[in-house]
Amino acid sequence: MKRDFLSLADCSSAGIQSLLDLAIALKRERAQGGHPPRLAGKALAMIFQKPSLRTRVSFEMGMEHLGGHALYLSPDEIKLGLRESIPDVARVLSRYVDGIMARVFSHADVLGLARWASVPVINGLSDFSHPCQGLTDLLTIYEHLGRLEGVRLAYVGDGNNTLHSLLFGGALTGMQFVAATPEGYDPSPDAVRVAESLAAQTGASVRLLRDAHEAVRGADVVYTDAWTSMGQEAEALVRRRVFPPYQVNADLLAVAREGAGVMHCLPAHRGEEITDEVADGPHSWIFDQAENRLHAQKAILVSLLER
Repeated sequence: MKRDFLSLADCSSAGIQSLLDLAIALKRERAQGGHPPRLAGKALAMIFQKPSLRTRVSFEMGMEHLGGHALYLSPDEIKLGLRESIPDVARVLSRYVDGIMARVFSHADVLGLARWASVPVINGLSDFSHPCQGLTDLLTIYEHLGRLEGVRLAYVGDGNNTLHSLLFGGALTGMQFVAATPEGYDPSPDAVRVAESLAAQTGASVRLLRDAHEAVRGADVVYTDAWTSMGQEAEALVRRRVFPPYQVNADLLAVAREGAGVMHCLPAHRGEEITDEVADGPHSWIFDQAENRLHAQKAILVSLLER
């Protein structure tokens, strides 16, 4: 039976730990001179409805490092669901490649690809979930703190796909997760219910607040994301009026634990959700995160495509 990587909520705690252990081993292997060609002869189709620096480069270089090949398919080449139906795209690509990565607007599209493809499908981002980023974030926290269980992770900002994946990842790994979002910009109730159910099994905690300072107080890690995601450009002016109390700046960081790390999945709108002083300061783990996209995704690729 084929396996996909669509949401961290689909994983077990043991499965997450296995992927993290593999990512750490692959990162060490790369630093020591490179990998054996684990994915020699394997090909990954990369479907992009949304552009991305990190997603494209990390998947493409990840396949190259592992001896395989990645094929970039731009929005105009497929027009997923418009020029050609999702079932047809999935079935055709399954005859050509060994795996599909899709970065899409609608989560229903990546679910449709997974339903109809006979090869593994990886969610490179959807409006509901960003599991590759979530795994990357867990890897980064684990590297810096040496643990995940009991870590107090505070997220401030928009209740978006990144927050959903952090909810799932934090719940699966026993974190004390707290998020502060403005009224009207909350995470999906379905995502919260799933996270609370997972947390009940692992001893994690999930709290949702309005006040950013209350959320960040005593946090080991402070996380933020863009106030306006791709596809929400028409809302940008309204969001800029609503979100300033959620900016990660020196004043907010002062109430976190001494030495707390700051994370952002990028791209950052500097001066909006985060200041230069914090993004470039000694607390920033942001570029460790960016690097770890490569290593976390290589672990995903090996787990799904290596035979």
